[in-house]
Amino acid sequence: MPRPFPRARLRSTAAVFTTMSALAATSLGAGPSAAGPDSAAPCALTRTDAHHSEGLDTWNAAYPRPARSLDAVMVFLSFPDSHPLTTPQELTADHFPATTRFFEQASYGRFTLRPHALRHWIRMPKPSTVYDIKRDWSPAHRAAYLRDALSAADPRVDFSRYDVVYFVADPDAPGVDSDATKVVNLTSPLRADGTDLRRIVTVFEQHPPDRLVLAHETGHVFDLPDLYHRPADGKGDWDTHVGDWDLMGSQFGLAPDLFAWHKWKLGWLDSRQVRCVQDAGSARLTLEPLTAGPGAPVAGAAGAQAFGLGRGTKLAVVRTGLDSVLAFEARGPVGNDAAACRQGVLVYRVRGGAQSGGGPIQVIDAHPHTDACWEDSVYPPLADAPIGVGESFTVPGEEVRVKVEGRTASGAWTVKIGVGR
Repeated sequence: MPRPFPRARLRSTAAVFTTMSALAATSLGAGPSAAGPDSAAPCALTRTDAHHSEGLDTWNAAYPRPARSLDAVMVFLSFPDSHPLTTPQELTADHFPATTRFFEQASYGRFTLRPHALRHWIRMPKPSTVYDIKRDWSPAHRAAYLRDALSAADPRVDFSRYDVVYFVADPDAPGVDSDATKVVNLTSPLRADGTDLRRIVTVFEQHPPDRLVLAHETGHVFDLPDLYHRPADGKGDWDTHVGDWDLMGSQFGLAPDLFAWHKWKLGWLDSRQVRCVQDAGSARLTLEPLTAGPGAPVAGAAGAQAFGLGRGTKLAVVRTGLDSVLAFEARGPVGNDAAACRQGVLVYRVRGGAQSGGGPIQVIDAHPHTDACWEDSVYPPLADAPIGVGESFTVPGEEVRVKVEGRTASGAWTVKIGVGR
């Protein structure tokens, strides 16, 4: 996943684009499906064979669904050609509890990621340079790395106990490239302790690492796609699709909370929080802020309320085709989005058949002639994309009009959506 493009301070382009999570060459296709609780919702796109499809009528059962507590193991790998300068405890603190907190906040307390970190290094059998670690890693070198890592760790780790596996390399080893941090999806799973390992997060981050990078990679473990645009030559803006507005676009985003569409897909919102606007004419509705405010984790329904889930509408959807919808949600500077540049009603298009990295979600800019937050935004043209109070906006290419009429005393947004001529 890319690093932010420099705005006020020019830096080396090579230093900008690192730590991208790329689709592994041995990607896993759509697995068996399990019907989700919202499968009858009229605006739920159909899941397709696209890698990390944004369809959510069914859940791809090949992936763990984060609607409960899941356990993750962190295995720390050293190499014969380097003596680690950091400790496993220091590297654990680079990612936790921040990653757990992100997901607890994003899920309104419905999901907890429980880390189980080894406290010692496990020595790999070969020097780090042998594995030719890099972003576009060859399948042969990647497979050798994973085989050796699993063989070295298996005597000390019971992999059957864990839902998520992180292989964390010594960041100071000479052959380690932080650009190679990604989820490896395996067509033929590795097997250990009677368990099939279908995907492994390979972590090659520097110390300290990119902000929220592990949360991004973990999102792939839950079948979320990459939302950034990767230029063919590796140059230019990577964040033209969604800008700051979802962690799966950029770990550096000012408003990295997951889109409401993703929260619906993951089971953190249900049909009661989703309003499907189907008929021609107009509909008035009240959108609760998507992002939850601070709260202490509490189990069950009480936990969801503590994190600000509420019972009102979090997402409005207009169907625009067999494989596409427009989504509307209210975003503002709170919780995971505390550093958001602008607040208002965000509009974006979702395509269920688009591949990960192929623009499955695209934010629609309600202010296409302006930008904002050049010092900090990963893509300033979209930093001011939301529609503010008193503003009206017609979605280009669609017969859909939006007007944000005001705010309620509780902070919700009153919105009128018109469909058709």
